[in-house]
Amino acid sequence: MTGRRLTSLLAYVTTAAAGASLLSGCGVLPGTTGGSREPVTVMTWAPDGTRATNMPGMPAMAQAYARWANASGGIDGHELRILTCNEQNTSAGAAACARRAVREKVVAVVGSYSQNGRAFMAPLEAAGIPYIGGYGISEDEFTSPLSYPVNGGQASLMAGHGMQLAESCRKVSLVRPDTVAGDKLPDLLDSGLRKSRHGGATDIPAVEDAGEYTQQAGRARTKAGRENGCVAAVLGERTQTFFDSFRRLPGPEDGGARSDRGTSDDDSADAVRISSVLGSVSQPVIDRTGGARSPFEGAYVTGWYPEANDARWAPMRKVIQRHAFADNRVDPADAGVQTTWIAYTVLKKVVESLDRDSVTAGAVSHALDRGVTIDTGGLTPELRWRYEDLLGAPGFPRIVNHQVTFQVVRQGRLVAQKPGFVDVGETVLTAP
Repeated sequence: MTGRRLTSLLAYVTTAAAGASLLSGCGVLPGTTGGSREPVTVMTWAPDGTRATNMPGMPAMAQAYARWANASGGIDGHELRILTCNEQNTSAGAAACARRAVREKVVAVVGSYSQNGRAFMAPLEAAGIPYIGGYGISEDEFTSPLSYPVNGGQASLMAGHGMQLAESCRKVSLVRPDTVAGDKLPDLLDSGLRKSRHGGATDIPAVEDAGEYTQQAGRARTKAGRENGCVAAVLGERTQTFFDSFRRLPGPEDGGARSDRGTSDDDSADAVRISSVLGSVSQPVIDRTGGARSPFEGAYVTGWYPEANDARWAPMRKVIQRHAFADNRVDPADAGVQTTWIAYTVLKKVVESLDRDSVTAGAVSHALDRGVTIDTGGLTPELRWRYEDLLGAPGFPRIVNHQVTFQVVRQGRLVAQKPGFVDVGETVLTAP
């Protein structure tokens, strides 16, 4: 056999052996050490295709995160496997997702959205599965010992929103869902308003999935009054529907929405100003409704995180660009997508801190309870869930991040009304 033929034969054998090794080593990731570490399986759930609030970007962001992590060798050598579930905005749907998480033996539920905390937390608690970085919409996320929230939830948003509105609004009307979760919102908003010796807001409950809100819009405008009045709507995905009804109210003499005229922050014209919180109003919603000509122009908005164009979101944007570029569910300006990114940042840090070949749900929750510290790159304060780190507020004892941001819609963009974070922990503590 000639030297050339021998070299070719050796190259073929080497290539075939390598291919056989790759086939037999199913699940082995590039960059891992022989695939000795077991995969880490987690679940992310959110409602999709419902008549109320939908959050399809959260599971989609989880899948993009897994593609990015696995392309780089996984999380500390572990392949990240994502299960997703449509929570359907029902207690039955939430419970079904939780039971599936238990059956699939996930090590955590990460970056998920559900208003039905009582339905999903009980199955997770029974199986010892931690709930990391939920959206913060249900009270159970801030009471369960197996929940590790990354933001202050609706409690911090509403208390902060009251503080934001107290600076500019003489009277405030609050339009909110007529639900168990919505029943908590008036007291929280009032705690922020009263911190500045402001009277409480007029509470206007509304059906969460209504097709129009003319009656509630008219009452809200009347109660807010024409002199520096503000109408706050916190209806999730239906907030856009409410403000569409609001701007269609007849009679300019009755006082239209100040945002319709695109006024600036310090405009003192007699008109009602609109406002909301992140999640009910977001940059994607503003873009869909006309940008600078949107009904949200000039609106006050309270958020958990820095504005979407802040440089601290650059790592997330890079992952989305490379691994979810064609997926229109994943918008980097969406609060659900942002919360999911932060939640998976927590998961990554915890798994790396364990440095084990096999990761269990118990090991994850134990590491969090023992005080592993999470640096989110300035998107939140450092996160840690030891007993002494918990806020301990009535109804929301497990809040560890009680900072919010004050934003305003200017020329179709959500921008910072004031720089930095505002600590609302004391305000949440004093809420009824």
